[in-house]
Amino acid sequence: MSTLKFGTSGLRGLVTELSDALKLKAPAIMVTGSHIPADRNGLKFYRPDGEIDKADEAGILSSLLMKAPESVSQANQLEIAHVASEGYAERCVGVLQPNALAGKRIGVYQHSSVARDLIVGVLEELGADVIALGRSDVFVPFDTEALRPEDVAFAAESRKWHLDALVSTDGDADRPLIADDRGTFLRGDSVGLLTARFLGADAVVTPVTSNTAVELSGLFTKVYRTKVGSPYVIEGMAKAIRDNFRRVVGFEANGGVLLGSTILADGRQVDALPIRDALLPILAVLGMAAKEALAVSQLLDSLPQRFTRSGRIEHVEATVSGPFLQSLGNERHRDDFFSRLGAISEYDAIDGIRTVLATGEVVHFRASGNAPELRCYAEADYDERAEFLLQWALKRAEDVMELDNR
Repeated sequence: MSTLKFGTSGLRGLVTELSDALKLKAPAIMVTGSHIPADRNGLKFYRPDGEIDKADEAGILSSLLMKAPESVSQANQLEIAHVASEGYAERCVGVLQPNALAGKRIGVYQHSSVARDLIVGVLEELGADVIALGRSDVFVPFDTEALRPEDVAFAAESRKWHLDALVSTDGDADRPLIADDRGTFLRGDSVGLLTARFLGADAVVTPVTSNTAVELSGLFTKVYRTKVGSPYVIEGMAKAIRDNFRRVVGFEANGGVLLGSTILADGRQVDALPIRDALLPILAVLGMAAKEALAVSQLLDSLPQRFTRSGRIEHVEATVSGPFLQSLGNERHRDDFFSRLGAISEYDAIDGIRTVLATGEVVHFRASGNAPELRCYAEADYDERAEFLLQWALKRAEDVMELDNR
């Protein structure tokens, strides 16, 4: 295969470059600049067989010396090797047939994404007419699960370019974002569901925050639900493989896809990559729409119409969110909290408190794992109702936490 060069000198932080480390069976370190403020970003560590898991984290913490080193030497500037980013670009182009996106006009919302130039190159290699938009020299904390109003407005305004889709990623390019031909962003779990369908998955692994359309669709033999976080999804994929499933796809509600097994899709082999990836779902959605001669906005029409809205309350420390979630684990407190919405049919505490109302609607609270925030997810049969439930739940939680902490 020829080497594709897309000017990727700035891709040191691209998480999916780690595919080469997996092939070489070498440990790796990723410099991450993700969806959270810059001062909370740092490093991620990978074993020769993939991302470290929760057991590894416990071992690392137990062996740390809890004191600062006496001196820290200045590291030498390392030369950037392009073999990883070029190999990843070739992998991406290989997902679809040659010129699969010919005739499609795709916008790339670049902001500060580390993959912004690579995305343009890959889409152009596949035949698309690409327009690069919104490039930023300042780091943008781009959260695909809690979009800023300016990002929503940007997608709506992009309609003037007559795009078939607008695509982007978060800062370190492991969370995708796709706006359809109407300038409306697809939710990450919808993107994950479409990707699993494109890949012909027989088993899907996804956290409890993902929309229940994955089960209701009937597309997959087995759906495994996990806590939020890629280490849990990776553990779930390993279990699916032990259960003898052969086409295992994992995804998170943020849209990042993890491939648990090598899959032949549309005549193209896509190697396993148990690391969260943003370009695979982007290519899967665009490729599926092109192959089926559908607009991106039509892809979900044949699937169960379940709508999820998500939001967050910022600056909520664990000392506040913890007791709040613990109180919802109590049946009496939970019934009182949700009394205005009606009876509760079931709940689980896999990750936070996820409550299913008698109507089938869902309200789920959980504390963020990487920021002082309380996150909320609401699911219903139509979008307006999901938005109502979300705003009601956020306001109710704010009132309760303020009352409890006076």
